[in-house]
Amino acid sequence: MGMNMSEKILARHAGLAEVEAGQLVICNLDVVLANDVTGPPSIKEFEKIGRPVFDNAKIALVPDHFQPAKDIKSAELAKIMRDFAHKHQIKHYFEQGRVGIEHVILPEKGIVGPGMLTIGADSHTCTYGAVNGFSTGVGTTDLAVAMATGKAWFKVPEAIKVELTGKKPADITGKDVILTLIGMIGVDGALYKSLEFAGEGVKELSMTDRLTIANMAIEAGAKNGIFPFDEVTKEYVEGRVEQPYEPVAPDADAKYVQTVNINLSELTPVVAFPHLPGNTKRVASLKEPVGIDQVVIGSCTNGRLEDLRIAAEVFKGHKVHEHVRCIVIPGSQWVYQQAMHEGLLDIFIDAGAVVSCPTCGPCLGGYMGILAAGEKCVSTTNRNFLGRMGEKTSEVYLAGPQTAAASAILGRIAEPKEVA
Repeated sequence: MGMNMSEKILARHAGLAEVEAGQLVICNLDVVLANDVTGPPSIKEFEKIGRPVFDNAKIALVPDHFQPAKDIKSAELAKIMRDFAHKHQIKHYFEQGRVGIEHVILPEKGIVGPGMLTIGADSHTCTYGAVNGFSTGVGTTDLAVAMATGKAWFKVPEAIKVELTGKKPADITGKDVILTLIGMIGVDGALYKSLEFAGEGVKELSMTDRLTIANMAIEAGAKNGIFPFDEVTKEYVEGRVEQPYEPVAPDADAKYVQTVNINLSELTPVVAFPHLPGNTKRVASLKEPVGIDQVVIGSCTNGRLEDLRIAAEVFKGHKVHEHVRCIVIPGSQWVYQQAMHEGLLDIFIDAGAVVSCPTCGPCLGGYMGILAAGEKCVSTTNRNFLGRMGEKTSEVYLAGPQTAAASAILGRIAEPKEVA
C-alpha cells in the first residue's frame, strides 16, 4: 500500500510498517513546543502527573506572545515558564534577548527538520512541514502528557495533493499562494486533512515561501501542511539541523482524497478581506479604494529576513503615508541583526515605520499595534477574525510583505507596481 509523506512520518514514529487514513496511532515525538500563553496551563497539568520531563533536549519553550512582558500578568506567565525551564534544565528555552517568534526560531535554529514529528500548543505549529516534517498543534493536556512521556496520539489524516505548476511572478510571495489556495477551498476545505504540496512549481518557492504556506495550512482547517525534500530543503537544513534526520517522499501510488491545481504563473497579489482568511480578492480587481490606518509587517507567517528584504525593496525612496502607521517586527534576533547589517532597518525608519523587537504582539491583539474602533489594518499575519487585532469593529486585511509595504506607502490597499 502506497503512503504519502504524512503517513510515512506517522508510521515511522509509531513503529509500524504502514498506516492508513483514519487509523489511530501513538507516536514517539521529536519536539514538544509551548509558548507563554499555552505553556503555563500545560505546566500546571504536567505537575499533576508527578514525573520528570521525558527529555529536556526535546522540549522547546518560547515566551513570545506577550514578551517582553507588557503587564504584570504576562510577566507572571513568563516566570512560570522560566522557573520550569530552570528546574528541568530545558535545553531549548529562549530568554528575552535570545528569543524570537517560535515558528521563526525553531526552523532557523535547526530544532526541527525533515522527517521529524513535532507537536506544539499553538495552532501554527504546522509551519515545520516546510522542511519536510509532520508538525501540528495540540491542546494543553496533550502537551502536558507529551512533556512527561514523549508520546502523543494521532488520527492519521486523509491527504489533499496541492499540485503547483508554472513560474512564480516577481511580485508574488508564498502568502499569495496560500491565500489563493484558502480562497479556492475555504477555511474548512482541508478539515483534519494533510495538505501535501507537489509538482514542478514547488522548486519556484523559496524556503521563506514554504514556511509561510505551511504556517497557514491550519487556516484551511488542515491538520498539517508538508513539502517534499528537495535541493531548497537540503540547502536550508544542512549545517543547521544537528540531529540525524531522514526525509520522506510520497510513494507513486499514495492516496489522496482530492487534488487542487494552482498555476503560479497566473497569480497576482491578493488580500484576504475581513473576517476570514478565505475571503480572498485580487488587489487589481478592487473596484473602490480601501483606505487603511495601519500596516503590520512581521509575525510567524512573514517575519523572516526575506520578508523584510521584500518589504524594504518597496519602501526604498518612499515614505509611509501620513495617515498610516506602519509597524515592522523581525521574527527573531538573528533576523533583526541581519536586517540591521543590510540596512533594512534604516530603510524602514527613514520611511517613517516603527521597528519592534521580535514578538507575536499585534497578531493576536496582544500589544504593539492594537486597533481602535473602525480602524483598518493590512497585515502580514495569518488571521483576520472579528476583533482579532483590537476593537470588534476594526478590520484586518491579510497580505504578503510586498502588498503590505505598497499599501503603507499609498494609504490604501495597493499592489507594489503602483508604487512609482
